[in-house]
Amino acid sequence: MMNGSHVTTKDGVQIHVKEWGPHTGQPVVFSHGWPLSGDAFEDQMVFLARHGYRVIAHDRRGHGRSSQPGFGNDMDHYADDLAAVAEALDLKNAVHVGHSTGGGEVARYIGRHGVSRVAKAALIGAVTPIMAKTAWNPDGVPLEVFDGIRAGVLADRSQWFKDFTPVFYGYNRPGAKPSQGVMDSFWMQGMQAGLLALHDCVKAFSETDLREDLRKMIVPTLVLHGDDDQVVPFETTGKVAAAMLPKVTLKVVAGAPHGLCTTHKDLVNEELLAFLKS
Repeated sequence: MMNGSHVTTKDGVQIHVKEWGPHTGQPVVFSHGWPLSGDAFEDQMVFLARHGYRVIAHDRRGHGRSSQPGFGNDMDHYADDLAAVAEALDLKNAVHVGHSTGGGEVARYIGRHGVSRVAKAALIGAVTPIMAKTAWNPDGVPLEVFDGIRAGVLADRSQWFKDFTPVFYGYNRPGAKPSQGVMDSFWMQGMQAGLLALHDCVKAFSETDLREDLRKMIVPTLVLHGDDDQVVPFETTGKVAAAMLPKVTLKVVAGAPHGLCTTHKDLVNEELLAFLKS
């Protein structure tokens, strides 16, 4: 059910949604990364809206302007929330774009709800098929790293976000030109989220096995990933996911960091537009 700028899920959570562009345009739905909100995709939304697309972004439960329930901070609920948005807005022939955690959300959404409303998908710096080191993913990120993220967020999330931002955007690399504005925006979006959701989402984005979901993504899918992603390493995520997807277009962006939707926004915009038109 849609009420103003919010969709109410079956378990009573209010999901904040913003929608730009002509209502008659093909829907392009954006799922954001941790710890951000739908605002992380504004560069893409403005660009595509001006090209005639109906662009939609929601804030994940516990993040941004959505409700902060004490439950449901897992990939299944995230996927079901996305399904609630698609149903409330009666989206058809939609293209789903997910960055980082949002890429996992898009994969699980298709895995749980099918492709009857979906035309294409795009996974940008996505956590698929899994981030964490496991028996079947021996080169993944050790769980101790995610334990450290949880500990840092619980101890002083404000400072942790400030310390993490240069890694997210590659501002710690030689020759990088950091933007204080971009770093301030990251911090602000992170501080909008609830601490409980931030903590629980770490498990969701790191340990969820999305292999079967990827295999169910039978629509054309773009995998866009920076080869200097220090957060979600390409070799164990994007590269592996591309090998599992039935209909994949793989684009590796040389030198791009995890936050490439901002640092390389013009390139990302053009790649998305070309994919939408293909």
